[in-house]
Amino acid sequence: MNQTPTNWTIIEQDQLISQTMEREQPRLRSFIRKHVTDTGEAEDILQDVFYELLETYRLMKPVEHVTAWLFRVARNRIIDVFRRNKPSSLSNPASGEEGGDTLEDLLPSADAGPEAAYARSLLLDALEEALEELPEAQREVFVAHELMGQSFKDIAAETGLSVNTLLSRKHYAVLHLRQSLQSIYQNYAKK
Repeated sequence: MNQTPTNWTIIEQDQLISQTMEREQPRLRSFIRKHVTDTGEAEDILQDVFYELLETYRLMKPVEHVTAWLFRVARNRIIDVFRRNKPSSLSNPASGEEGGDTLEDLLPSADAGPEAAYARSLLLDALEEALEELPEAQREVFVAHELMGQSFKDIAAETGLSVNTLLSRKHYAVLHLRQSLQSIYQNYAKK
């Protein structure tokens, strides 16, 4: 059977994708599992990442730095999961670090009555709105470091950016969040 160059391209492309998936799957799975405790959800994210890789190649948009691209897509999917599961994620931070205030420690307890639950709801909504106002690069660093508990060294390894760049982006994100949330904090502190 004679195959046209187009068929060879598709066959070669399928082999390349298959080899990439085999090579990157263990590291990618480990990365996802560090941030997503539910095994089923972690596997879903892994499959979504590989599906997106397949779709990208099928649309004839080859990816130059496949490994970095896969980890970026995985990180974005993890952030999506975090946003979807925000209340449970906030009460069980992924950082796992002892000491230091977690977001949960800073918020009023939902069990402290209706006023505290209402204040908590307002603060979470304001935080989410303020995060959405951030430029994407600043938001990604802030979420990865503060909410997902990643170290700057890990973020730098995943993104290829220097730690100083990441520190700078987080600094500007914190300044914006402080300014955005200042009035709510002042109103809450008065009570």
